[in-house]
Order: sequence, then structure tokens, then C-alpha cells
Amino acid sequence: MRKGSAQASDHGAWLWLGAAAVSVLLLPWYGVEGGVLRGGWPVPAVVEATAGGRIWLLPLLLPLLAAAWALHRRTPRLLVACGAAALAWLLFEAFGLRSHGLRLEGLAEVWRGSAAQPALGWGAMVYATATMMLLAYGLAWQGWCKGEVFIVGSIGLVCGSILVFVGYPVACVLVSAFQDNDGAMDLRLFARKITDSSIWGLGCLAGERSCGVAWNSLVQALVVGVLSTLLGLAFALVATRMRFPFPRLLRIMSVLPVITPPFVIGLSLILLFGRAGMVTNFLLEHFGIPRSRWIYGMPGLTIAQLLAFTPISFLVLQGVLQGVSPSMEEASQTLRSGRWRTFRCVTWPLIRPGLANAFLIAFIESLADFGNPIMIGGNFHVLSVSIYFAVVGAAHDQGQAAVLAIVLLAFTLSAFLLQRFWIGRRSYVTVSGKGDAGIPLPLSPGLRLACLGVVLPWLVLTAAVYGIILAGGFVKAIGNDNSFTLQHFLTAFAIQHGAAGWFLSGSAWNSLTTTLMVAVMAMPLTAALGMLTGYLLNRQSFAGRGLFEFLTMMSFAIPGTVIGISYILAFNVPPLELTGTALIMVVAFVFRNMPVGIRASIASLSQVDRSLDEASLTLGTRSAGTLRKVILPILRPAIATSMVYAFVRAITSVSAVIFLVSGEYNLATVYIVGRAEFGEYGIAIVYSAVLILIMVAALVAIQALVGERRIGRRRITEAGGAARPVVSGA
Repeated sequence: MRKGSAQASDHGAWLWLGAAAVSVLLLPWYGVEGGVLRGGWPVPAVVEATAGGRIWLLPLLLPLLAAAWALHRRTPRLLVACGAAALAWLLFEAFGLRSHGLRLEGLAEVWRGSAAQPALGWGAMVYATATMMLLAYGLAWQGWCKGEVFIVGSIGLVCGSILVFVGYPVACVLVSAFQDNDGAMDLRLFARKITDSSIWGLGCLAGERSCGVAWNSLVQALVVGVLSTLLGLAFALVATRMRFPFPRLLRIMSVLPVITPPFVIGLSLILLFGRAGMVTNFLLEHFGIPRSRWIYGMPGLTIAQLLAFTPISFLVLQGVLQGVSPSMEEASQTLRSGRWRTFRCVTWPLIRPGLANAFLIAFIESLADFGNPIMIGGNFHVLSVSIYFAVVGAAHDQGQAAVLAIVLLAFTLSAFLLQRFWIGRRSYVTVSGKGDAGIPLPLSPGLRLACLGVVLPWLVLTAAVYGIILAGGFVKAIGNDNSFTLQHFLTAFAIQHGAAGWFLSGSAWNSLTTTLMVAVMAMPLTAALGMLTGYLLNRQSFAGRGLFEFLTMMSFAIPGTVIGISYILAFNVPPLELTGTALIMVVAFVFRNMPVGIRASIASLSQVDRSLDEASLTLGTRSAGTLRKVILPILRPAIATSMVYAFVRAITSVSAVIFLVSGEYNLATVYIVGRAEFGEYGIAIVYSAVLILIMVAALVAIQALVGERRIGRRRITEAGGAARPVVSGA
């Protein structure tokens, strides 16, 4: 190591050691009830230990003193031992000495019951981060990751945060399922709950109203997964293999469901096909068809979820079809295969990964969907809604909610593993460095008619649904009294002038401002964590990389309903007490949406040659500088994708946060669900339309802020046809 680099590295380690000392000597070790402005006062760990009787906090200083000696003598092994010991003692005193959950009765008797601790505060968080970085310095000095402290520290911090905010909550769900209401382990109670007929009953096969919620959810997810994949494939074939007269219409229809709150589609279907819906009234008046409740249940829920998830399948399969090499299809036709046989034997096998991914996304989204089932499910009960009512219902059985969450988690993880098994280790590469100027194979006449026969009616239905969303909030009672009114809008978003000046008097302002605040806070954190993790997975090789990648994708495979109940179980009590704050919603959104940023960054980095990184390192720039100056400018499309997705999902999500909202911090989606449950459909729809407009404006603003990457390419100029370098946007 060069002398300058060694000195800079030493200076950084001393700064982290100073931060750890400050966290123990000055910062509040425990959380302040109500905050400093409400009468609380922060107390450092040293004062808690000496004056408060919590003597188990004193050993926190010992690893810091030893670390100072290790830095002075530059002893990497001792520094690693100090960092590991500090983190181990922090975990021991946080989880071992508390009145809820794991208890160490012997220690509690020695310290006369003082082992009960409040939630950890900022001091503990800074201490954990600083000692983790000291551990990273020791490992880097021993040669880990080519001596790059930034890489080792990033791996440690990302893994640590995922274990705390994904692994720990999921573990709490698993443990809670085996406990009774008093917190004692009861395996018989778990066996009785997990085998209950309400979960696995098959009464619907014997003429009863419905089966158990597990079978309902599984069948619903399978139907939606298969149908949305086939519908998405039909849309993708029309977009890529036909001259569709309205290409922009397909693009708009593919974007709208992404920025629409998930339950709004179910609400629109009620206004169209419910007992008092527009279509229902029309059929009754003109054809004498009596009113019915067919829309409430599996048929209506299937239509709502297909409208919501088919565009995602379309986006996935459109890219896959565009990547199929036309030369392979031309080779098949050269061997005298017809169009249908070529599609079945060549194109279909090559798009298998896209089909598997589209099915997996729709399957998991259907299982995790909460808004549409609670809006339009009727007596067709599914796991996500049953988990919700187990928590907030009259029974208030968190153990039952945990058991249902385990069933839901088992379904999603099984689908994740089966999808990977089905794809296998085969190669699906069709795009290489060689030129490919072939023309994509046109569809056979029968397949063309089948695709158009599906796509056109579906576009009409989608247009009707979104027409209801945009217009339904500005009429008195859509379907019954279609006269124009602003009453719904003013009830939600009124602004009045009083003695103290102008103020927001509408009932929706509080939830809207909280939603935008949480979304704006979660958006950059999600993008930054996703980009950093994607860089580590794509550009670095280290022990345990496969396990690290699995941990990062765990939050994608876990349904939002399970995330919500797990956060309630994990963060409602010490040592990490976050419920009732806006921070818990920010954390939930960050780790729920992070995998999209990871996948986007990996996809972008896979197209960038590693020689750029090597050239930067050869010129003396460390990994942190290379990431900032070379990689991030190239990752602008991935950054924009991650930020857009994080912002949109933070506004439209409901399943993961409906358990986490409070009276002080309510969210727009929860407010809309509440209004719809009380039959105030006009307010719910006008609020949804406002959210859609906000998200469209945010998409444009984020794209303008992030910009586009600009790559120098050679292209043929029209004058003379000579090739010369021209900078073009890509």
C-alpha cells in the first residue's frame, strides 16, 4: 500500500473510532419517549451505566480502547477482534437483556430486575455502524477484497441492514407462529392452527360456499399468473410482430396500471358491474337482465388483477421477444417449417425465461395483493385479507396472522424456486457480437386473429375502467346522477381562509402530505442502496456472494402483507421500537422496493465492459472514486428506473403499510380504502385521479433530474457517408 493511501486509510479508521466514542459518551443510547421537544432528554450510554444502574453498557468502551491500541500499532487481527467483539456485545445487550421476548433470568436477578431496557436510540445506531466499519478496516488490511475498505464496508453494511430489516422481521414471524398469546412456546397450538379447516378446507368441492383461504389464494394466483402471462404475450406479439395502428395506445396502457393504486381497478369494476353499476343498470333497463353480485368474488377479483398485472407481463415479454434473433426463425423457415411450427419450436423455447419471469411476478403479486381482494373479493377469502383481519379484527390473534403469513411465504418461495428449476441452466443467448439484420417472423394468420381477438376487447375494457377513474370523481353519483360537481374534490382537497390565514381544510391533505414526505424520503435511499448492491454483485467477487444475492432478493419474494405483519411483530417492542413513526414506513418501502434497483443496475452493468473499471483503477482511483466518477454516470437509466419505481410504489402500496400507519402518520392508499369501505366512492376516485396526476408529473421530473447517459458512438452521416464520432444519447 502506498504511504499516502495508508495515511488516508488510517485517518478514516481513526474517524470511525471517534464516531464510536461519541456514540457512547454523548449521543442518546436509548430512544427518547416523545422526543426532546416534548419533554424527553437524551442520556448517553456512560451516564446510563454509572447513574442509571445499567452497568452492562460499560463493556461497550473496552473494544474501543483496544481498537485505539490496534490502530496505533496497526494490528489488523486485533482490530478485527475489537470490531467483532463490539458488535457481539451490542447484540447481546440489545436482545438478551430486555423484558419482552428472549430473557436471561440469571442476569436479571443479579442486576435486580434492571435488565429491562427501552428501545435503542441514535447512539446505538452510530455505534453499530462505526464498529462495523472498524471491522471492515481490519479485514481490508488483511487483504480482503483486494484491500478495498469501501468494498468490505459496503458488503458489511448492506448485509447488516438486510438482516436487521428483512431477516429479523421474518424470523419474528416464524417464532410468533409457535407461541401462544402470552409468548410461551406451544407446538400443539401451532399444529392446530396450521391444519385448521379455514386454511386447508375443501368444502367447496362438496357444495359448500368456499374452500380454505390457502386453496383460494393458490388457485387465484395460478389462474392470474397463467392468464396474465398469456395476455401479456398476446400484447407483446401485437406490439413486436404486427403493424398495430395505435402503438402509443399500447404504451399508455402499459404505464397506467403501474402508476395506479392497486385497489382502484377493483373500485372501478364495482362502479361498472356492481349491483348499481352503469353496465348493470343499462342491461336491466334495455335487456331486462336482473341485477346480480357476480362481480364480488373470484370472477371480479380475477378481472381486477388481470387488469393490474397484465401490463407488467407485457413489458417483460416485449423485451424478450425483441431479443429473439430473427436469423434463427429464418433458419427454421429455410428448413421448410411453417410459421406456426417455427413459433412453437423456435420462438417459444427461446422466450421461456421471459414467460417464467412474467408468471412469477403475476403469481407473487396476486398472492400479495390486498387492495383488490378487500374491495371486490366479497365472500371469496384469501390469505392477504385473512392476515389483515387476524390483526385488526375482534379476535386480534397475531399468532394466527403469523401462521397465515408462513403459508403465504411458503407459496411465494416455492414459486420462486420452481421458476428457477424450470428455466434451468440452459443457454437462451440469441444476441451476440455478430451482426443480425434479419426481419422478425410475421405471425401466422390464426395466431394473428387470436391475438387481436384478445387485445382489442381488453383495450376497450381498460379504457372504460380508467375513464371511470378520471371522470367518476367529478359527478354526483356515477351511473345514477352524472351531473358535474366539485363536491368530492372539495371535500378531500379544500383550501379555506380563516382568521389565521389560508389553511388546508380538506380531509385528504394530511394523508397526502405524509405520503409525499415518505415517498420522497424513501426514493433516494432505495435507489442508492439498490445501485450499491448491484455494483457489489456485478463487479466484485467475494466469499458468500451467492448467499448475499439471495438475501438481497428475499424482500422481493416476500409478499407485502407478510412484510407488514413481520414489522409489527419485530418493531413494536424493544430493542428496535419503530411503530407509530414515519421512519418505519420509510424503512419498509426501502427494503421492499430495493430489489428492482438491484436488478436494474445489474442489467445495466452487464452491458458495460470491465475495462472501464480497470482503467480507472490503473490511474490510481480507488473503488469508491471509480463508482462515483465512472459507473454512476453510466447507470443513469437504472437510477431513473429505481427512483421512479420507488416513488410510485411508495405512493400506491397498501398491503405492506396498512398495518404500519397511525393516527398521526396516515397514507393516501389507506385513506382511499377507508373511504371506499364507507361507500364514499366519489372521494376515493377523485383522490386516486389526483395521485395518478402527481405520479405522472414525478416521472417527468425524475427523468429530467437524472438525465440520460450519453455514450460516444460512431454513426454514418448523411453527407458523404463517412463514419465519424458523434455523441448520441443512449
